[in-house]
Amino acid sequence: MIIELATPDDLARLLAFREEAAAWLAELGSDQWRRPYPADRLLATIEAETVFMVRDHGATAATITLTPEAEGGLWLFEELAEPSLFVNKLTVARTHAGRDLGGRLLDWAGDRAYRSGASWLRLDAWTTNEGLQRYYRRHGFEHIRTVTEGGAVNGGPRVSGWLAQRAAREDPFHGLLDMTPAPVPIAAEER
Repeated sequence: MIIELATPDDLARLLAFREEAAAWLAELGSDQWRRPYPADRLLATIEAETVFMVRDHGATAATITLTPEAEGGLWLFEELAEPSLFVNKLTVARTHAGRDLGGRLLDWAGDRAYRSGASWLRLDAWTTNEGLQRYYRRHGFEHIRTVTEGGAVNGGPRVSGWLAQRAAREDPFHGLLDMTPAPVPIAAEER
């Protein structure tokens, strides 16, 4: 498996990937991601080079967006003053579920945060998805607070979010996603 930057050619695949994840979440009883994600916003994040694709022999195994900017209205000014990277839209294909690919991708993101000089790897998870919240806790994230509708901070828009963080830390494997002994390339700038 390799991690590489998404390109505009990946837009349709990423939108379909999100729909697949939303359908699976609905089967679990979650309302997460029921509304389609705006294609123009996704394209903007791709063009900003913040969307990464995990590919397994050409198939999309997972995706993650990793940005230095937080979603508006969630984090306090004091928190935003601390160097951080923010995880968004972490999604694992159902074909690759059950292998802790998401956990290894979080380690990769934590390593990128560490190498960029960030103190924290932060995220906001769906407020009502308690299973997802437990997942992030199992992967070392500490719950900071939950922002509910009408509770946005810093004058941000009406938002909802379960906020968590863990210290940015070096991953001795630099987030290698293949458990075989052979080295696996990650991103071009890290080769």
